[in-house]
Amino acid sequence: CCWSPSMGDRHPNVERVVAAGRELGLEIEPRSFPEGTRTAQEAADAIGVELGQIVKSLIFGVDGEVVLAYVSGANRLDEKLLAAAAGGSRCERVDADAVRKATGFPIGGVPPFGHSTQLRIFIDPDLLQFEEVWAAAGTWRDVFGIEPHRLVEASGGAVTDLKRG
Repeated sequence: CCWSPSMGDRHPNVERVVAAGRELGLEIEPRSFPEGTRTAQEAADAIGVELGQIVKSLIFGVDGEVVLAYVSGANRLDEKLLAAAAGGSRCERVDADAVRKATGFPIGGVPPFGHSTQLRIFIDPDLLQFEEVWAAAGTWRDVFGIEPHRLVEASGGAVTDLKRG
């Protein structure tokens, strides 16, 4: 119940992400930023990369099905495009409890894999223009770098236009 950064070892959520990555053949090297990486801009500033290299994990309900969208930090999600990609008509935000139930992680810390349930994933093609992108590693202060094509492969996501015009 009572883990804290002062305890030295990594947060249990981060260990879950590292283990899930290992199962997918990925060696993940999380980096921790005590000041936090809650927003894409905070993450980009902390890591020292372009805003577009940050993977925003956005969770929505499409006609009642919880889906996950990985969107470049420089872009805004078009909910109509996400609904269409998922074959639905209505797309709406889900609350923090629904995010934790579907993924096993808190908002701001949802990683690309290692979720507690199987989710359909949709990926912004703008992430593929970079050599490396950065995703949450289970908490709002831990992130890891990954080659975007490996992200697509590991997450099983469908690359589709999600960017608000």
